Amino acid sequence: MSINRFQKYDRVLTGIVVSLLLPIFWYLILMSLYSSMETMGWMEKGTVAIDFRQRTSALAAICLNILPLQIFKNHYMDRAMRGVVFPTVAYVGLWLYLFGSSVL
Repeated sequence: MSINRFQKYDRVLTGIVVSLLLPIFWYLILMSLYSSMETMGWMEKGTVAIDFRQRTSALAAICLNILPLQIFKNHYMDRAMRGVVFPTVAYVGLWLYLFGSSVL
């Protein structure tokens, strides 16, 4: 039954849209979490460098694209899984362009 219910969303475009939006959402959540921790006094301001926060939050947000990939896999949505790959690779390339020199 679950296979039929989700088949209408099994499109490459679905995977592309989901994997473009979710990392942005997670990045914003993680950056606001850092800010909230500073505001509540759990972290001292300036303890973690701002570029480290951005770099780590962006990398975590990209890695969290595995969640929709797993959901699509569990619902046998192969086309949507393929759609997740394209933006993820683009995000990794962008991350390497922006932060690659600071890691090496």
